[in-house]
Amino acid sequence: MNKKYIYLDNAATTPIDPRVIDVINQHLKSDYGNASSLHSLGLRAHETLENSREKVASLINAVKEDIIFTGSGTEADNIAINGVAYKNKNRGNHLITSSIEHHAVLRPFQELEKQGFKVSFLPVDKFGLIDLEELKETITNKTILISIMFANNEIGTIEPIKEIGEIANESDIIFHTDAVQAFGKIPIDMNDLKIDMLSASAHKLYGPKGVGMLYMRNKGKKEGWGTYCRPIMFGGAHEMGYRPSTENIPNIAGFAKAAELAKEEMDSDNRKLKKLRDKIISSILENIEDTYLNGHPTKRLPNNANIGFRYIEGESILLSLDMEGIAASTGSACSSKSLEASHVLLAIGLKPEEAHGSLRLSLGRFNQESDIDYLLEILPSIVERLRKMSPLNKNMAYNVK
Repeated sequence: MNKKYIYLDNAATTPIDPRVIDVINQHLKSDYGNASSLHSLGLRAHETLENSREKVASLINAVKEDIIFTGSGTEADNIAINGVAYKNKNRGNHLITSSIEHHAVLRPFQELEKQGFKVSFLPVDKFGLIDLEELKETITNKTILISIMFANNEIGTIEPIKEIGEIANESDIIFHTDAVQAFGKIPIDMNDLKIDMLSASAHKLYGPKGVGMLYMRNKGKKEGWGTYCRPIMFGGAHEMGYRPSTENIPNIAGFAKAAELAKEEMDSDNRKLKKLRDKIISSILENIEDTYLNGHPTKRLPNNANIGFRYIEGESILLSLDMEGIAASTGSACSSKSLEASHVLLAIGLKPEEAHGSLRLSLGRFNQESDIDYLLEILPSIVERLRKMSPLNKNMAYNVK
């Protein structure tokens, strides 16, 4: 067994960068004041809060006044979706999203359907991309919100966000994107994108868990709309009232440091990650029979490789890899304990038995080429052994004659 445990599940969560840990520890010790207090400790905490807001905003070329800190990416998604829907139900009750969203987006929409809203779940093609013409045709005079993820958490496909934003803007519709997987991994420029709301999370870019953010253009105000989002939680005036809870200053400062590092190191990180990602994909597809790539071949996150293995289940591969010292995933960590096939893989056209045979390998800043060499050394024998044991075969599972 490999002595070093190799972590290839960075889409689920990333290890905290030691430089971020140093910042968090520093603020745990010194900045324990409430940022709303008027004494010196409170004022120092407030200064840290605003400096952090500026650093997080800088990563996406935004202004700090448009950043709201939340407890997670899921919370940010819920504030955006529910806040826009309930604020503007007098304007219309039609909402648009895609069929491959994270459950943090899908489930709020499903709940809104129960409340009388009409939701259109756009299909995707075999690569996971929405059809822009279909999006245009789906819009009605009752449409008040479009929410399409920036990049998919399972298959890594990057959606045409700029074009979606332009369509939404032309139709005077609020556009929200769940950018939890994209934030800090690929360049995002809010001056170039017509995005009204964007969700992100610290623990996906080497920061701490328990802190996320919601970008709201012009602090949630839009010409002709006034304030376009209402709070879904109520309490104090923290975070412009959208997230009324005492701010977690140490973790927010850690988030800011993680964002700062992402801005500085994104180019170098991505050069390395793309090289390792492409090595994984090409080696597996070339050296292991009956495998295929899930997601777009080029319009994908630099750290994502999602491979389908016919005639075996991804969970079996995952457990075998874990025994050999490698952490991987079969899909979203938020639904990995479910026995149901991935809704994302089903949406791109895979059969249920194919969808169960996927393996997601997501790379991170601390992976080295030796990690990938070890993976590629042991994976073929694992697949061969599991296929010999599997009750599935070419004829039974896929009706191949």
